[in-house]
Amino acid sequence: MNKPFIIEDGYIFIAVPAILAILAGYFINAYAAAVPALLAAYFAYFFRNPRRTTPCDEDALVSPADGTVMGIEDVYEDMYLNQKCRKIVIFLSIFNAHVNRSPLAGTINFQQYTCGRFRPAYKDGVGYENERYSIGIDNGRTQILVTVIAGVLARRIVSWVTLGDTLLHGQLYGMIKFGSCTEIYVKDDVEITVQKGSCVRCGETIIGRIKK
Repeated sequence: MNKPFIIEDGYIFIAVPAILAILAGYFINAYAAAVPALLAAYFAYFFRNPRRTTPCDEDALVSPADGTVMGIEDVYEDMYLNQKCRKIVIFLSIFNAHVNRSPLAGTINFQQYTCGRFRPAYKDGVGYENERYSIGIDNGRTQILVTVIAGVLARRIVSWVTLGDTLLHGQLYGMIKFGSCTEIYVKDDVEITVQKGSCVRCGETIIGRIKK
């Protein structure tokens, strides 16, 4: 999916403070224009869609988000995988790019949007309480579940795909507006290659590998 370097969803966020900065600079002075100008610059930075190079390795699962691995744990996933699996939790700060990319090539055969609260995304339990959007991806060799979770500032989850769509490896499929969290559930046929504290890059960092 081709998207511009600045995601269209951010245009209104950039335009409003940019116009205010122009008006303040024209009718008041340059100092009055500084704050809205900084806001416009930040929104342009936040809604960026950085170009990434996905590894040419069909066994590799790449990170669906930029951020820091906050934890890896054994859980029972009863929404899609319906079995014990490993969950990788990635926290995105307000300075990370917030677009999401598919960890592997495959077909979306599960999709669920859940309304919820807007607790800070780094808090325990937000995956069950906060607004979230999940997709299950099947590539014939394994299945994974990716859940993006809204945080205290993230008030909207955007998806450009739907049930039945086929995703390419590392394909852009959505974004979360402002601070948030992403969870990836993998079965025991995937060897995890990151650890708590690892910094990951969306579409590039290999977070796991399908076992031969």
